[in-house]
Amino acid sequence: MTEPPAIRFDDRGLVPAVVQDARDGTVLMLGYMNAEALAATRESGDVWFWSRSRSALWHKGETSGNYLRLVEILADCDADALVIRVLPTGPTCHTGARSCFGTALPASGTHPEPALSGGAILDHLNQIIAGRASTPEPGSYTNYLLTQGVDRIGRKIGEEAAETIIAAKNESTADLAGEVADLFYHALVLLAARGIGLDEVGAVLATREGAPRRHKE
Repeated sequence: MTEPPAIRFDDRGLVPAVVQDARDGTVLMLGYMNAEALAATRESGDVWFWSRSRSALWHKGETSGNYLRLVEILADCDADALVIRVLPTGPTCHTGARSCFGTALPASGTHPEPALSGGAILDHLNQIIAGRASTPEPGSYTNYLLTQGVDRIGRKIGEEAAETIIAAKNESTADLAGEVADLFYHALVLLAARGIGLDEVGAVLATREGAPRRHKE
């Protein structure tokens, strides 16, 4: 096994750490670590930083409850910068946004953004719904459903399931894709209303992979 590199801290004893969502690669924030914060992160499984404003160790999420669960730490080729891949338990930014990087700067040399894959777009949508739950937005349909509760969301899922079946019997693949998208969306809202994460559903599916399934009438 290759020995991990010796991290090169700057003259203040810090190294920049870019935090990235391990599920879809979204950059969530930039923080700084000293040797103690890096050691605490590696040992605890939660991300710690050194707060330059308070000159103190900072356990991300200790106040808000929005922790960053460690997946992997990557050092760059010079060992003077880090990428921290995480599973966030809620919005990362103090504003309630998923990511601290939400302000676009004008640029004339941009290229079209590639579409997200099916799994990544579900993660992205799930994060948006979680953001609405923690920071309600006026006029948001998601917030309307969440305030109506499980019964109302459940009725919508029933309606969307019926419409999905009808669309499946027709020839239009676009209609079927649209109805399934509506069904997925409302299912994610229901999970959010019950405080259940998409990862919990994924964990159940993972246990079923390769397991024999019994036919049910």
